[in-house]
Amino acid sequence: MSCIAYSQQFDTVFFDELSRSNLKNALVRLNSFLKIPNASRDLINIQKNVNWCQNEFEDLDFRVKRFNINGTPFLLASKTIDDRLPSLLVYLQIDGVSVDISKWAQKNPYVPVVKNNKGEIIDWDTFIKDPELNSKIYARSSSDSKGPAVAFISALEIMKKEELSLPYNVKVIMDFEEEISSPNLPILVKREIDAFKAKYLLIMDGSRFVENKPTLTFGARGIAKVDMTLFGPNVPVHSGQYGNFIPNPIYEASRLISSLKDSDGKVLIPNWYKDVQIDENELALINKDMQPSLSIAHDFGVSSYEKVGQSYQESLQYPSLNIRGIASGFVGKKARTIIPDKVEISIDIRLVPELGGEEAIRLLRQHLRTIGYRLLQNDPDAKTRKKYSKLVKFQSSIGYPAFQTPLSSNIGIWLKKAHMNALGFEPISIRRTGGSQPMAPFVNVLNLPAVAVRIPNPDNQIHAPNENIRVGNFLEGIRINLGILTTPFE
Repeated sequence: MSCIAYSQQFDTVFFDELSRSNLKNALVRLNSFLKIPNASRDLINIQKNVNWCQNEFEDLDFRVKRFNINGTPFLLASKTIDDRLPSLLVYLQIDGVSVDISKWAQKNPYVPVVKNNKGEIIDWDTFIKDPELNSKIYARSSSDSKGPAVAFISALEIMKKEELSLPYNVKVIMDFEEEISSPNLPILVKREIDAFKAKYLLIMDGSRFVENKPTLTFGARGIAKVDMTLFGPNVPVHSGQYGNFIPNPIYEASRLISSLKDSDGKVLIPNWYKDVQIDENELALINKDMQPSLSIAHDFGVSSYEKVGQSYQESLQYPSLNIRGIASGFVGKKARTIIPDKVEISIDIRLVPELGGEEAIRLLRQHLRTIGYRLLQNDPDAKTRKKYSKLVKFQSSIGYPAFQTPLSSNIGIWLKKAHMNALGFEPISIRRTGGSQPMAPFVNVLNLPAVAVRIPNPDNQIHAPNENIRVGNFLEGIRINLGILTTPFE
């Protein structure tokens, strides 16, 4: 890249032509990257992803530094234009969730398959000659989040080729363990605090809002997890001989679960929402130009939605408590006439800045004690089983804390301007996404305002079989990144 040029002026036509003319090269790059398996715990293939990323950024004249924290690799790529200029820190997630090949509609989820908008497979060589924007590329991490990463890298490559100047310094942190909650990222940030100093943090992760419009997200809920086990007889017993006599733990579990939420979906645990307050101006922005909530519910095949907030987006501003799974007994063809010996309940709690993980877990434990349960860390022994009728083994862990950047912040103003420069219109602004991201170390330790730029289509099936990214979204992602990389900070 050439010397600093503060007076660069570009219009939307310029960005459109640049991104379209370089789309084929970007798709080839994405195809090659997706072919490298990237399950978080597959360290051999993770190392291949590390090497691929290092090579890409070194080719872009970035200085790349490797870190190793407890056996987990991280990369930091830096491009310094001028020491006097501020820096943009960009977060890229490179790992992906593991795959169950049997559930995919293709032989190998790491070999990309292209389908048109009718769901018909398109030969890659045919596709690459004239990429159809409504077609989709199916592969693990196509959306979460190699697609967004490659869109960013491709924008940098275009800038190098066209000799366009960055208006600020750029640092890129690449995370290879995001899907297992990035346990080593906080250690790295605290240890290398000077290396990560920046003015803003840009997160290339997450799906767009349901209408598939360019989206900025200014916060994310955190996450905590709880596993509970309720106990019945010490072994499963015959329901004919012991029905009406031996208590069935499934009924006890149902009563416990019913105590957690009312019929509107609101958590009944005392003080769960106590500190959550949303400014009226921000509430207006939350609900501005959004698809009606009932329409969203109908899209998912349900007749109504929970009334935690007055809209889908408003509901994401509150902490949630979700029963993510229950296991007990036998069903279907394996059904047996037994009273189960135990019920396992798995819960995820989505946190907000007003309700952190430790407090949420404390409130849940307190609630269980209030309704008569004795909490255990391990399975009860025979003596404990005989003495107490309401036992629950309770195990918990805290993943990511929540983070929140004000909608009216300078980083938001800058990103909206960048989108306007690239697209000719502003993106949708989402106050807080419902999911979780490992941004807390940067936000809390470095005091960085953070915003996520969301590129992938909302129907991308991330974490699920047949994950995909729409080609038009990928193209628009390149264009948006060009706008970001050429727009000076506010």
